[in-house]
Amino acid sequence: MVSGKGGTGKTTAAGALALALASDGGRVLLVEVEGRQGIAELFGTGPLPYAERKVVGARGGGEVFALAVDAEAALMEYLEMFYGIRRAGQVLTRFGAVDFATTIAPGVRDVLLTGKATEAVRRREGGRRSRVQGPHVYDAVVLDAPPTGRIAQFLCVNAEVAGLARMGPIRNHADKAMATIRSSATAVHFVALPEEMPAQEAADGLAEIREAGLHPGFVLLNMAHEPLLAPEALEDAERGEVDTDALAQGLKAVRLDAPKETAAALAREVTEHARRVGAESAVRERLRALGPPLLELPFLGGGIDTDALFRIADRLTAQGVGR
Repeated sequence: MVSGKGGTGKTTAAGALALALASDGGRVLLVEVEGRQGIAELFGTGPLPYAERKVVGARGGGEVFALAVDAEAALMEYLEMFYGIRRAGQVLTRFGAVDFATTIAPGVRDVLLTGKATEAVRRREGGRRSRVQGPHVYDAVVLDAPPTGRIAQFLCVNAEVAGLARMGPIRNHADKAMATIRSSATAVHFVALPEEMPAQEAADGLAEIREAGLHPGFVLLNMAHEPLLAPEALEDAERGEVDTDALAQGLKAVRLDAPKETAAALAREVTEHARRVGAESAVRERLRALGPPLLELPFLGGGIDTDALFRIADRLTAQGVGR
């Protein structure tokens, strides 16, 4: 599960995590539940249907599949699977009953969304009715989950449903989904930026899932800037102590125009960079103190395309993901 404050790059992190987990021959499913088609945009494909579809090959022969879960389609599948009444579900859809039910009871939508993802985790080759169960279809399932503001409620909704339904398919469905979510093999990762507000939301999200009895995974620090100067130079620059005269002499030596003016502009840039690095370091230490491993994803200018996504996945692999 990958969550984070809106704008932190949650979907990008989820896609890179799927690529890292699929390296060296892995088979990974990347699931979207918010209806934004963010995964399709990330991998440069057309809109994802309600079906698992390969979107990219990973390094070492791995494969990443993707699925955009739609609550209405999930309900049709649910009715057919447990009650054999898909046609009745289609009638309900025509009359708008599905939208009505999921609007007045938002938890119903979350049950359908989490149920589809957790079913993919449990699924084995050979199918449910096969007497001989093969290995799991997927080595890992990555869920691009809702933002931190509602992640605990989203993941624990099946426990509430199980408390209301004492028996029958609904109770069994909710119990299986909640058992998968609470399993030690399931981890909730939080994406943050090197800024105060996203870091605080990651801290709040971690506290909520711990209280709910779920398992924290990584804190993924996204868009982290690499220091461009040695630590001593950064300390001086952060205090505004930049030798502008030395800069001007160096610029003059390489015959650049207006060396004094350029040196003054460079000094301002260096000071700004040093102060940003200092502020990011403080946030980094705060996130590290939360307990889960802190992994860093680099800041990449120019937007995110498939090549950039592979670079981020490689950074995750270098930090131990997928081993």
